[in-house]
Amino acid sequence: MECGGNKQNRSVTRRHFLKTSGLVAGVAGLAPTLSAPFVSTALAETKTLKILQWSHFIPEYDKWIDGFAKDWGKKNGVAVSVDHIPHLELPARAAAEVAAGAGHDLFGFNGSGGPHLYAKHAYDMTSLIQELEAKHGKVLPMGRQIAWNEDSKTWSAFPDYFIDFPGLYRKDLWDEIGMTPDTWEDIRVGGAKLKQKGYPVGIALSHCVDPNNSYRSMLWSHGASDCDETGKRVMLDSKETLEVVKFVRALYKEAMDPEVLSWDDAGNNRFLASGRGSWIHNPISAYRSIQKSNPQLADKIQVWKTPAGTVRRLAAGAPNSYIIWKFARNKETAVEFLKHYADNYAEAFKASTGYDHPLFANLVPKPMPILSNDPSSHPPDKLKVLETADEWCVVFGYPGPSTPAADEVADNFIIPDMMANAATDKMTPEDAVKWGTKEIKLIYSKWATRS
Repeated sequence: MECGGNKQNRSVTRRHFLKTSGLVAGVAGLAPTLSAPFVSTALAETKTLKILQWSHFIPEYDKWIDGFAKDWGKKNGVAVSVDHIPHLELPARAAAEVAAGAGHDLFGFNGSGGPHLYAKHAYDMTSLIQELEAKHGKVLPMGRQIAWNEDSKTWSAFPDYFIDFPGLYRKDLWDEIGMTPDTWEDIRVGGAKLKQKGYPVGIALSHCVDPNNSYRSMLWSHGASDCDETGKRVMLDSKETLEVVKFVRALYKEAMDPEVLSWDDAGNNRFLASGRGSWIHNPISAYRSIQKSNPQLADKIQVWKTPAGTVRRLAAGAPNSYIIWKFARNKETAVEFLKHYADNYAEAFKASTGYDHPLFANLVPKPMPILSNDPSSHPPDKLKVLETADEWCVVFGYPGPSTPAADEVADNFIIPDMMANAATDKMTPEDAVKWGTKEIKLIYSKWATRS
């Protein structure tokens, strides 16, 4: 992925989030229902719809959603504005809007947080989701993880899409050593060989979104996890976790360069684009940008599923959702816009060039456009494997439901820090696991007292 915002923005975001988490958890109230039909008089009274979302890593998507929203507004007499900010600034902006009780009508979350951390401030979308499921098929299990509120048995959000995390690799280089990077052990063994040739692999060991996804993928694929299937009991301290931490330590020392310690989410993109990178764990935004800047290099890049571990093949996808705030001035207008957006989701998928994976079963039937046949890729079916992403992607909280605690653990980068502490010998692998377990238990205990 690519990252917006500098280190100062990231620290402010986390600090602001921690200051406001108590406020977020403490506000109660019943969410209104969406049973009333949409009527044109409501549009005549409100005439505005304010939307906030992240600055997409596929710029063409932002252009599409801006035009799509404004066209809908013109047809319905609504002045629609779509604001875009870097994804790492979203937690602080959400906290500020909740504290003020004012802001945007539709708030788009990218990555951890959102529907769970702000469930008590979210307009109940149950009627909307039921209507959309009848029209477009059931919400996928991952979408339920993202947007369903298990405590209230309601939908706190609209499950928009997930971003998969495949492996992107230089096929020419891996062919030279007679290997295919299909498992995490392949990445270590092959990566060590390629590093000796001047082509290391790269996974960030820093505070950005990618390592949160990648190192959870490793844990889950080897039978380890933050918590159990209830989403309440911390399970990090296990022999499986210790083995993964030892593996990451070896992977860092044998197959990666120290630059990964300071990467932002664009670090691995730049690394692959430089021609030095032999493998990265990243959505296809990295590949898409290389197609534009260096078509010859792009033709050498292959896309494959997330690597398999000793137990399973599973990646942490990046969740995306829309919340309608309870304090929003134009709730009904926001609901109607989401209906129109869902009805036209195939166009959104195309605008993202196959980056945004739908979370309703029938929104984009297989064979999916672009992924099944992409004329800009050579061969044109290079991306077809991504049609299976819903089979090997889940989101934070696995194997249980997503929870506020799981989201806060991700927002504080505890798993990447645990891995980095061991990889750089700041801690032994055993001490790193103990440290990570302690930090995560503090967060889970805090949220347990609020339930």
